[in-house]
Formats: sequence, C-alpha cells, structure tokens
Amino acid sequence: MTTEAAPPPGSAGTPTTSPTVEEFTVVQQSAEFAELRSSYRSFAFPLTVAFIAWYLLYVLLSNYAGGFMGTKLFGNVNVALVLGLAQFGTTFLIAWLYSRHAAAKLDPKAAAIKARMEAGE
Repeated sequence: MTTEAAPPPGSAGTPTTSPTVEEFTVVQQSAEFAELRSSYRSFAFPLTVAFIAWYLLYVLLSNYAGGFMGTKLFGNVNVALVLGLAQFGTTFLIAWLYSRHAAAKLDPKAAAIKARMEAGE
C-alpha cells in the first residue's frame, strides 16, 4: 500500500540536523529562555503551593474538625462533601487556567526558541 503524501520531516529518507549539546547550552543560558522559565515558574509555583495548602486544610479539617465537617448544609449534604467536591473543581480550574496561561504566554515563547534552533541561529 502506498500513499502520495510526502513523509513527515525527520522520518526516514529526509535529512535532518539535530542541535548539538553546545547549541542547547547556549539557548538554555539565553535571556529569552530565562524569561520563558520565569514565566512558567511565576505561574506554576504559587498555584501549586496554594493547591497543596488547600488540600492539606481539607485533610486537617477532616481529621480534627469532625463536628464542623459534619455540619449539614441541606438534606444529606454536609460541609465535608461540599469541600471534597470543591477539590475536584479546584483541580479542573487550575488545569484550565494553566492551559490558558500556556497558550498565551509560554507556547509563543517556546515556539520562537524552537524555530530559531531549527533554523540554526
């Protein structure tokens, strides 16, 4: 079976040149790469710390504040159930926020660095 499509770049039959270790080192030490790393860290680290604190608060409340966590809000729904479900909501919210941040700030910078490396600059 054959196709008329050209092979993808980097597949057998197409010559490619991989960046050298020295080229990676130069890029890694560049101001542009430092800015990319800083942009990632300034978003990821605070949210990670906040989520871990939120999760530990939930665990500590579950262990040591049974009366509070057992407080019924309506019907058979208590504080523990609401806070437990909020953990899932928080996880999805953080994932959504990160995808927006990555698309707006990280991906364009990473694509520019990648394009320059592939061009051999």
